This record gives sequence, C-alpha cells and structure tokens, in this order.
Amino acid sequence: MTPHCNIASFPANRIVTRRQAGGTTDAEAYYTRCFTINRHWKNRKRKIHYLFTDGKEMAEEYDLKTDELTVRKWRHKSPLGAQGQWQVEVGEPLADPVTSLDPEVIKESCSNPVFTRKDTKTSFQWRIRNLPYHKDVFSVSVEPSERCIIIKTSNKKYYKKFVVPDLDRSQLPLDSSAISFTHSNNTLIVSYKKPKEILTLEQELLKELKKLKGTGEGDVDCKTQ
Repeated sequence: MTPHCNIASFPANRIVTRRQAGGTTDAEAYYTRCFTINRHWKNRKRKIHYLFTDGKEMAEEYDLKTDELTVRKWRHKSPLGAQGQWQVEVGEPLADPVTSLDPEVIKESCSNPVFTRKDTKTSFQWRIRNLPYHKDVFSVSVEPSERCIIIKTSNKKYYKKFVVPDLDRSQLPLDSSAISFTHSNNTLIVSYKKPKEILTLEQELLKELKKLKGTGEGDVDCKTQ
C-alpha cells in the first residue's frame, strides 16, 4: 500500500519568523510540510519533511513517546538544480558510502573523536566520543564575536569550534552562563540551556505538528503543491 502524507502550506509571517525558512527572509515566502508516521513498533517516530520555496529541504524526526527531536538534517540544491547531500544538524552523522573493499585503502580510524548533537527538552547538547582525557583537561567557552562555542584541551589533543544554528536563526545572543559540560566513559557532553524564546518556539511548533495526521510507514517523497 502506498504511504499517505498530508500536505499543508502556511504563510511565512507565522512560521518563517520562528524558522527563518533556513535563512529566507521574504515575508511572503511559505513552506510546505509533509508529515508521516513510522508505525514500526520498535521505533515509533514522527517524521516531518519541510520544503522551502528557495529549494532547501529540512527533515526532522521526533520520538512519539517523549516528543524529543532526534534528527534534523538539511539538503540544498546546487546552482544547476541538482539535489545535494543531506547535512545532519541533530542526530548521528550519516554513514559514508563504501567506496572500496581494498584493505589498503586509507579509512578514517574508528578511534577518532566523533562529534554529534543530541538535544534534550531543555538543552542543546553535543557529545564527542573517543576523548580519553580527564575532565580537567577540557575547557568550553563562548566566542561572542564569531557567535560560536569553542572546545579545547590543555594538552592540545582536541580543538573544536561550532555554531548553534537555532540561536542564529532566531537571532539570539550566545550566553556563556548557559554552558556546562561533563565527561564520562571517554565522552565529553556539552550542554547549552535553551533560552525561553527557543522553548516557546519549540512548544508552539510541536503543537502544530501534532495537529497534522499521518498514516502509513516509511518516508514519503512529497512535492510542493
């Protein structure tokens, strides 16, 4: 049976104000939303596919039990109109395609640090696995001029600079007092407490998403109307 999806369009002055349409500022822009539910009993998810008028796509997945965002990824079209690769913002990185079975081909070591983002209801959260150092070695700070967070170690074994796209889209400042971090089992966990504006935005958006009905299993390739 062909999966079914519901599609609806919304004016930008209600939605783009919160989402910034992936960077779009045109007040008359709108986006089309395709909503499906994966009904697999082991992995119940709410899947939403956003199509923006500038050609960008955003796909999100929410846990149906906790309503927590588990995946957010973006895809942009090339200047010639070809679909680009998905870029993960929240969730586990996409696996690289296997390009060779030759054991002599150089591959990324599985012991290299792995940077992922996994949010909670109240915090943006990043996890960096394979960092076998003591917590005292790490420092996490905010660089206001570059609107980024910087992680570094005193032994100069690790350095990472990254932005918080949600704050950029909402044009909110970075607050150094909102950052905390811990380290356990060779994993550094960095948390940034979500500002009230983000919490309100997410609560309102989730209410709208719950109003949409979805049936069928699997992903649906949706087209704008």
